Amino acid sequence: MSAARQSRSRFAGRFAAALLALVAAGCDHAVTAPPIRVGVLHSKTGTMAISETAVLDATLLAIEQINASGGLLGSRLEPVVADGESDPDHFASEAERLITKEHVSVVFGCWTSASRKAVRPVFEKHGALLFYPVQYEGLEQSPNIIYTGATPNQQVIPAVSYALEHFGKRVFLVGSDYVFPRTANAIIRDQIHALGGEVVDEMYLPLGGKRVDSIIHRIVETKPDVILNTINGDSNVAFFEALRKAGITSSGIPTVSFSIGENELEQIEPALTAGDYAAWNYFQSVDTPENRDFIAAFRKRYGADRVTSDPIEAAWFGVHLWARAVQVAGSAEPAAVRKVIGGEGMLAPEGLVYIDGATRHAWKYARVGRVRADGQFDVVWSSSKPVRPIPFPIFRTRSEWETMLEALHKSWGGRWVNPDAGPP
Repeated sequence: MSAARQSRSRFAGRFAAALLALVAAGCDHAVTAPPIRVGVLHSKTGTMAISETAVLDATLLAIEQINASGGLLGSRLEPVVADGESDPDHFASEAERLITKEHVSVVFGCWTSASRKAVRPVFEKHGALLFYPVQYEGLEQSPNIIYTGATPNQQVIPAVSYALEHFGKRVFLVGSDYVFPRTANAIIRDQIHALGGEVVDEMYLPLGGKRVDSIIHRIVETKPDVILNTINGDSNVAFFEALRKAGITSSGIPTVSFSIGENELEQIEPALTAGDYAAWNYFQSVDTPENRDFIAAFRKRYGADRVTSDPIEAAWFGVHLWARAVQVAGSAEPAAVRKVIGGEGMLAPEGLVYIDGATRHAWKYARVGRVRADGQFDVVWSSSKPVRPIPFPIFRTRSEWETMLEALHKSWGGRWVNPDAGPP
């Protein structure tokens, strides 16, 4: 039997065992043991609240569903919610508090790579466990983090190939000035060079920044074929408003975004983004039975007008994957869960997902969607099967990527956000 078939066979066996364990738990609603405390760490305030509050909602929904099925190991899950306040340092202090004061067994949280980078040493120091639900720049592996969002080869790289093939090879890069956009754009530059394209300019604004006039002026001057957008948070509202005011349309110069989903589009006037594109692993419009059930459950809990998005879905299935691993391990202790989480999987709303044992990242579908006038997406491209995660893109060696990151971190005075980005 080939190694690939052996891996699939092991996954199928463990998947079936975990599913039977959850079914058995659902048949016994007697909860007798003390609660299992779980941390939920997201920004309820600040520039990232536009994105993170909905991810928090999805996490709590999954916890409620597990409790409704009888909990885990005879215990109910007790969520302890903390506000990261859109500030990496505050994320780190809250992670420390959740682990040492609240004694949580796991933490589900973080959105920006700056916040994840800030909390990583905390989790590694204490041997704790973080489930991180958002696409990111890669260039990282930690035994204490389970990454349920996309690596570059599952989002950024296929989207860049799509953009150059369909829109042209003259590219304008724009992003928020912190570690994800800076390193994602380094990956994009390498790929564009390999494909014979051209980066006409690369510009940044502070995280939460609204002063985009100079960026728009350069886009008008350079006349790119496509804009690749790694702006995060509510800065996107100012960016798209300024694009349209300058006469830059989605049909003339399309924008492909990497951090705008259905949830963020609710905060932006529909006419400002219709016809543009985004790259994710999941869209609400994905037509699977699991997704229809997921949307129905989310709306039943939070309201018929609520939308789902990629990080919402990744946060939700991350909780369920953790629960399956707890059942297999027979314990919610981080060390026990870490031993069995590799290979755990499920039919998620996006399709089959499972955790790669070698990298602790998820195998995921890759998709590109076109924004509709109603704030939903038409999927214009999708991988045919889940894509293996590659945290360190092949354009450089792992050592070269790590050296680049270290230099960036040092130039920012030991931070993961540019302190000299200027006023917002």
